[in-house]
Amino acid sequence: MRHLHLNNTFPVILPIKNAPLHHAASTSFVHWLASIPTWIYILSLIAILLLPSFAYAVAGSGDYNAFAILVKWMPLLITKGFLMNVIISFLTMLVGTIMGIFLGMGQISPHSLIRRVSITITQIFRNSPWLVLLFIVMLSFPFEIHIGEYTIPFPDWFKAVIGLSLPLMANVAEIVRGAIQSVPTGQWEASESLAFSRHQTLWKVILPQTIKRMIPPWMNWYAIMTMATPLVSLLGVTEVVNLSRQAMEAENNNPALLVPFYGFCLIIFFLYTYPIARLTIRLEKKFAVNL
Repeated sequence: MRHLHLNNTFPVILPIKNAPLHHAASTSFVHWLASIPTWIYILSLIAILLLPSFAYAVAGSGDYNAFAILVKWMPLLITKGFLMNVIISFLTMLVGTIMGIFLGMGQISPHSLIRRVSITITQIFRNSPWLVLLFIVMLSFPFEIHIGEYTIPFPDWFKAVIGLSLPLMANVAEIVRGAIQSVPTGQWEASESLAFSRHQTLWKVILPQTIKRMIPPWMNWYAIMTMATPLVSLLGVTEVVNLSRQAMEAENNNPALLVPFYGFCLIIFFLYTYPIARLTIRLEKKFAVNL
């Protein structure tokens, strides 16, 4: 700050022009993913994929072409494997977001019972291991339900969606609660002065202002959820990791297939989530709230 003295009277404090604004570094997953230069990923992936060929060439086993086998299985890994990961991630975000919105609004309810129950549910599922929740859902739900003459099947992928939706619901609830509470209290007071009810204030004034604030963290959780979908392979769901393991078993479990197949899984997940991370950073800057 600099001071300006006017006729030896009290000093006047003037702001420093062009002062840089400092922002706390974000620790979200997409910030970490987007902060790493793309060329580092490319070089790392090339080194990983070339490692088996180099090792087998040194060992004198260069006649086994692991990458040709990967190319043979690649269409199946994409259409039957990774596509299932994307479907599970989309359905999980849909179910978890809907439940999380109501759970987050329950945390700010004026009724103490609803508020306490919502907070308890949020904390339970937010701090529970995802794999444990998946096993609980898998063992709790039957394979099918008989209602009269009708039979409703419960496939494994549907159970996986429910299991992953529970922790996502809790985290989305925290996003909703934080976004609502970030709106200045003056907005509530102004709505009350216009004789708005709490319901009208929430749906017509507060929530429209929170949508832009919730989009970046919501997309961050979608990237995390996509990365977490391989957990469902432990439950027998046929997705890209499980299908890769089945493909390697069909090729006599040769050790040369491990790095190419799992390296391909790494590449396809990176190619899918990295653009999401970059888009999230851009939206976060666009929708930044200047206080």
